[in-house]
Amino acid sequence: MRSRYLLWIIVILLFFAVLIDLPVSPTIKILNKNLTINFPLKLGLDLQGGTEVVLETQMDKIDPQNRDSALESAKNVIERRVNLYGVSEAVVQTSKLGTQRRILVELPGLKDASAAANLVGKTAQLDFRELPASLSAQEIEATKSGMPIVAFAKQTGLTGADLKKAQVTFGGGRGAKSGPQVAIEFTVEGAKKFAEITRRNINRPLAIFLDNELISAPNVAQEIDGGNAVITGQFTTEEAKDLAIELNAGALPVPIKLISQHFVGPTLGQESINKSVVAGAIGLMVISLYMAAFYGILGLVADGALVIYTLLVLAIFKTGFFIPQLQFTLTLAGIAGFILSIGMAVDANILIFERMKEEIRWGKTKQVALELGFKRAWSSIWASNVSSLLTAIILYGMGTSLIRGFAITLAIGVLVSMFTAVVVTRTFLGYLIRDK
Repeated sequence: MRSRYLLWIIVILLFFAVLIDLPVSPTIKILNKNLTINFPLKLGLDLQGGTEVVLETQMDKIDPQNRDSALESAKNVIERRVNLYGVSEAVVQTSKLGTQRRILVELPGLKDASAAANLVGKTAQLDFRELPASLSAQEIEATKSGMPIVAFAKQTGLTGADLKKAQVTFGGGRGAKSGPQVAIEFTVEGAKKFAEITRRNINRPLAIFLDNELISAPNVAQEIDGGNAVITGQFTTEEAKDLAIELNAGALPVPIKLISQHFVGPTLGQESINKSVVAGAIGLMVISLYMAAFYGILGLVADGALVIYTLLVLAIFKTGFFIPQLQFTLTLAGIAGFILSIGMAVDANILIFERMKEEIRWGKTKQVALELGFKRAWSSIWASNVSSLLTAIILYGMGTSLIRGFAITLAIGVLVSMFTAVVVTRTFLGYLIRDK
């Protein structure tokens, strides 16, 4: 009964993996509605072509306990700039090597490396601006609704240098003051400027700009002195957190130094894809022939499990387990990790088959040999795969973006190979031996 359930699970997983992996998006009709299965494989910079920029943050003047926050704030600012620029499938990630904190930016399809450097290499500029009293009530409402009249906004001299920090708090009252809020704290000089500005703008919005883009326009209810204020509104927790990060990006002005920038041509990327596909096909074919030649029918079963392994891994690459944050961008190093994991995927099968052959030589039946082979090989399989996973974790934690791509594909390959060896191969062999 248990093996029957496992077989159905394998069949269902294989069915969806094939649908996801098909190069042409299939359409399925469900409840008179056409559902298109479309999961394009994201290609990294080295395969698609584009520009890579490496930036280093200068943390000398930042308090050590605020450096990680400053790095995350700078990353969010650069990510927003890239999105506004219209670069699709861009990747912005942070890297910490000892005391160094870097930001790695990959811009697929962007050919002008100098434009990329100008796009991401500036320090965030936060400033507060007031709107002229001549604006009508409708224009003020438009401003508060997120449609600012930037041309009319007037500089106040209050900038990110005057802001100490911003953090999410939660109000205890009812109505607009309940729920998530953003508390801001100014320096002594900033508090004086803020008190004067709020006195002039009671019952009017005060615009907050980051890199010349409006991020908030809270209404001033009264003059605020003391250097502390709260931005209220119908925020969700995530929206309040994002606003605090954006404010801190200007409040913690981190100088950014350009370390390197280079352009990867699409021709080189396509050539890498072609060579990788050929290498993967050759590797899969050689391993399949080896297993069939040395283990006969057992090897053919392992080859079938290896095909299932390949389909499942590719489906994971394309879907990221259907979680947006885990969506995978395939790089050349990632392909190398995938090809390497194909060879590693048969290691567990070899250990199991050799244990089965020993049990049969000792007079055990094939059914008993199958159970004992899996049971006694499990400790070796477990130890081998755990050591590979630990290596992948170390590479991901200490490596650059290219090394991380290799580490992720290696880890995914190891985990899926354990499933195919212990579940898929065992289920198939169980049916094969029982039928014989």
